[in-house]
Amino acid sequence: MEILKVDNVSKRYTNHTALDDVSLSVPQGTIYGLLGPNGAGKTTLIRIINHITAPDTGSVEFMGHPLTANDVVNIGYLPEERGLYKKMRVGDQALFFAKLKGLKTREATAELRKWFDRFGISDWWNRKVEELSKGMAQKVQFIVTVLHKPKLLIFDEPFSGFDPINADLLKNEILRLRDEGATVIFSTHNMESVESLCDNITLINRSRNILSGNVNEIRSAMGRGRYRLAFEGNPDELLSALGERVMDHSFEKEVNSPVTEAKLLLRPDVSMRETIALANDAVELVSFDRALPSMNEIFIHTVKNNEQ
Repeated sequence: MEILKVDNVSKRYTNHTALDDVSLSVPQGTIYGLLGPNGAGKTTLIRIINHITAPDTGSVEFMGHPLTANDVVNIGYLPEERGLYKKMRVGDQALFFAKLKGLKTREATAELRKWFDRFGISDWWNRKVEELSKGMAQKVQFIVTVLHKPKLLIFDEPFSGFDPINADLLKNEILRLRDEGATVIFSTHNMESVESLCDNITLINRSRNILSGNVNEIRSAMGRGRYRLAFEGNPDELLSALGERVMDHSFEKEVNSPVTEAKLLLRPDVSMRETIALANDAVELVSFDRALPSMNEIFIHTVKNNEQ
């Protein structure tokens, strides 16, 4: 079931088209990556989903009905540009936002205490916000975003400013929220996070959707014909043995090791069994496997092709 469906949405400002006929569908209970270069239109789309602004054309459906202002209570949004009231105490600030989301004081306090314990910031409850580090402030903002258990969570660059340990903590919490039934839209430039978190993605460039689909299926499709070989021997003899089977190649020698790694693009009609046999006759194979492109490689390749 789709929790969110965007159909042919366009949004134009004076002398600028922010979104041009963009469509996407977010399955319920998944983590969905919203990707694109700066200025591609991601923030405008997020603002439309949050009912902050409206599309000029097209439609947005939330849980099977046209999106309305009443749906915002079921959406938690953590923007990239965040702000807390610096002179307030941390606990009072968190309670203030919790009440805005409709929680009663007793319920909100109990839930906040649990989250503060989980994130290791309980000792900061009565400290002023201005005393928080950037990472601690982001933890507080994450907590108040998810506290009311919205059905759809939208995180815009949630790992910005986090050290690796706290970034890993946040990743685990996002996965836990998904496993408990939440749907997450995750906007980021960090492609490693996309590979480790996202089930599906949409890539927007120059205001248009240029790539959508399941992450594993996209990587598999774009990696078709690409293989990685580790071997001992002469690279020229390997290429000679494989002949016209190889459309493109690169070699990299491991430091202080007799092993060379080859990345090969093979013709689509070649037999893998015969290819491995030919390679093994020419050199001593250590390993042979598919070389799936990273999401970072896919991002760069797709955006560059779209701009040609």
